[in-house]
Amino acid sequence: MTLPHTKITYIGGPTALVEVEGLRLLTDPTFDPAGSEYPTAVYTLRKTEGPAVDVKGLGEIDAVLLSHDHHFDNLDVSGRAMLASAHRVLTTPAGAGRLGGNAIGMEPWQSLELRSADGNSLRVTSTPARHGPPDGDRGPVTGFVLQGDDDGEPAIYVTGDTVWYEGVAEVARRFTVGAVLAFAGAARVKVAGPSHLTLDASDAVKLAHAFPNAVIVPLHYEGWEHFSEGRPELERALRNAGLSARLRWLPRGEPRELGRSGRD
Repeated sequence: MTLPHTKITYIGGPTALVEVEGLRLLTDPTFDPAGSEYPTAVYTLRKTEGPAVDVKGLGEIDAVLLSHDHHFDNLDVSGRAMLASAHRVLTTPAGAGRLGGNAIGMEPWQSLELRSADGNSLRVTSTPARHGPPDGDRGPVTGFVLQGDDDGEPAIYVTGDTVWYEGVAEVARRFTVGAVLAFAGAARVKVAGPSHLTLDASDAVKLAHAFPNAVIVPLHYEGWEHFSEGRPELERALRNAGLSARLRWLPRGEPRELGRSGRD
């Protein structure tokens, strides 16, 4: 199986520019500088790395794929400010209700078609996600599956902030996926106790087994203080499972053709 022609620029944290089928898509926009802090009533998020691409250098964005709008590590101040410049923002119904404007709310398994200027189309399907343990409600989150014109081409799956659970397994049953953009990092905040709120290394192994034909592209594993795991933990877990050849580490700020290995 061959992926549709896809180029990805890893910007930092959960943010990547995905260029596919003549369309330019941006995942969870975070463009504030390193050192930014985001206090809430119960904890403070701290950003440790700035973006590799300035928001002014993005160019035209056909759609923002926003997993959720209510946590600063997925939509920071500068990211929120740039939403209005995108053609559309795809997110949860609750998020679209809060954002208004060009935001479109999508229920799990709902699809819509995006069409490029040269006539190519891309089907975007909202996928279920669970942002932590079943008894810890962190608010609604969505992932996305991207499918090109050719039904024989494998899809691209953007997990959004989720742990491994039955909803992710159902994505694997419904779609033939050639690449997974996996939101990792095992994020933890004190108010949620010891539970991880995004994929940890063991979840990443389950993900790789569930999508046996996919390369695994980690996102959201660095750049924020509350990540409890990073590249070493992911590499070790997939190496021990005999799956390290499937990992693709993208260089920061450099467009990279998907399917070619990233930095070693």
